[in-house]
Amino acid sequence: MARYEELAKDIRTQIANNTWRSGEKIPSVRMSCRNYKVSNSTVLQAYQLLESEGWIIAKPQSGYFVAPKIESLVTLPEVSEPKRAINDRLFDFLTSSSAEGVVPFGSAFPDPDLFPLPVLTRNLASAGRKMTGASVINNLPPGSESLRRQIAQRYLQQGIVVSHQDIVITSGAMEALNLSLQTVTKPGDTVVIEAPAFYGALQAVERLGLNAVEVEVCPKDGLNITAFKQALIDHDVKACWLMTTFQNPTGTCLSDKSKTELVAIAREHQALIIEDDVYADLYYEGEKPKPLKAYDTNDSVLLCGSYSKSLCPGYRVGWVVNARYHNQIQKQQLLSTLSSSAPVQLGVAHFLTHESYDNHLRKLRKHLQSRKQEFIEAVTEYFPISIELEEPQGGYFIWIRFPESFDSHKLYKQAMEKGISIASGDLFSESDMVSHAIRLNFSHELTQERRSALKTVGQLAHQLLRQS
Repeated sequence: MARYEELAKDIRTQIANNTWRSGEKIPSVRMSCRNYKVSNSTVLQAYQLLESEGWIIAKPQSGYFVAPKIESLVTLPEVSEPKRAINDRLFDFLTSSSAEGVVPFGSAFPDPDLFPLPVLTRNLASAGRKMTGASVINNLPPGSESLRRQIAQRYLQQGIVVSHQDIVITSGAMEALNLSLQTVTKPGDTVVIEAPAFYGALQAVERLGLNAVEVEVCPKDGLNITAFKQALIDHDVKACWLMTTFQNPTGTCLSDKSKTELVAIAREHQALIIEDDVYADLYYEGEKPKPLKAYDTNDSVLLCGSYSKSLCPGYRVGWVVNARYHNQIQKQQLLSTLSSSAPVQLGVAHFLTHESYDNHLRKLRKHLQSRKQEFIEAVTEYFPISIELEEPQGGYFIWIRFPESFDSHKLYKQAMEKGISIASGDLFSESDMVSHAIRLNFSHELTQERRSALKTVGQLAHQLLRQS
């Protein structure tokens, strides 16, 4: 291959990867000569080749620009690919789904417009003005005492006896969960995870070199307790990563009776529980569901929570509640991220002290419940009648199941081509048991644009069903 052809190939790849987007100016001939250490004629030949192929256009006195509607050139034919590691699949999903302009039905995050961000900013500023030089050191693990007291008090109001001295503040729930799992396991250990599971659990298992045993989550009733017990009988399980309240992705909530039984089974088999409880404040009716920690009599549950879903997405404030492993978790944190941001910890603590978190939660739950109802009605109208779904009683996800022959990953790819993000089932299990399902986020207002996008997803699903 001639040098100018190699240069043209490099630029094609850059355009295909969106380094240069439609309408953007690419480097001048002189700059490319310098960057690639080639002659003026080599760059000109490469640019002329790209121009002839329709990749770029020349504008007199201005230079070379990526051609309009270049997407038609970079659309690749569908090919059957082997299943990749979860971290690779998830990276592709998160980067494509978070791109500007994409309709966020696949997003894991709630609509930011639902949160009191201006009020939070004011509290962050107020706390910052009161910070001293010693504040940074004082808020190293286990974290801000004021914030830990606020968290403990909310658990006490629910009848769950927790001391602020049992709490470690983390950089979001993901760090809380990962630190907990890393603290109580070593590579090669066996852990129980849900199926489908929050993909963070799959990531952690892969990264830490653990062996996972999947236990089915019933879309209506939650974790299969009988199967959970059998898994602990059949395997030497060190820990269980579970989300029993408004589970992600299914939205199910385990009954109090089942939670009591689950904790007792784990205790009998000396298996620790890492509890992901980040959606508990997002219940629609009745009382806040109790976590597994409420039924824990021997400190075998490491309870992980966060304000990311209920108050301040992006602030990355989470925590772990456990006395037995309190020091080990702090050690793990000091050796990895050092600590959660001191100013953010103090700002959130200031908000919880001086503002009404409960008033905010009431408004938030009301909005989510209203949007859920509207979203489900639209799904029922636009999607095939063969779908199955259970109406969640909390959180902001809806789990839609198509007939088992349906390929949800193909639906995801077709939707992304139209600028619409959905979360396909292959993100939530290493097996193929939920490859026919999708998770949709209904927290965003269903504007005309988003309603049209949801209708498009339904039309694509109709087409795929006819082909399957």
